[in-house]
Amino acid sequence: MATEFSPQSVTKSALSPQRQRLIEVLQETNFGSLEGLHVRDGEPVFTPPPQRVRLVRFLAENGPRPEAAKHDFVLKAKVRELLTCLDSVENGVIESIKVEHGIPVLMTIREEVHA
Repeated sequence: MATEFSPQSVTKSALSPQRQRLIEVLQETNFGSLEGLHVRDGEPVFTPPPQRVRLVRFLAENGPRPEAAKHDFVLKAKVRELLTCLDSVENGVIESIKVEHGIPVLMTIREEVHA
């Protein structure tokens, strides 16, 4: 499902339930990575479930982002870019999404190379 995003007005509630859940998982992770996320028709799939690798920072806040409790908010640019990347992956596996402050900052994609 391809989604077009206007530059700064996309909200969480405008997304599919699967994409909303992905954002929630990133916010719950806060620092770390999400690994082995399957994508079908541009949508994140949670069966099989991806693995979360959380970084625990000593003497720091390690809980979920405060935004995780909000029903709706405007998406940050890096989140919008991740969603655009899901559209381009279409069908495949995202090997890893690195997360800092609940925001995706780096993504590794596993792709088949055909002869």
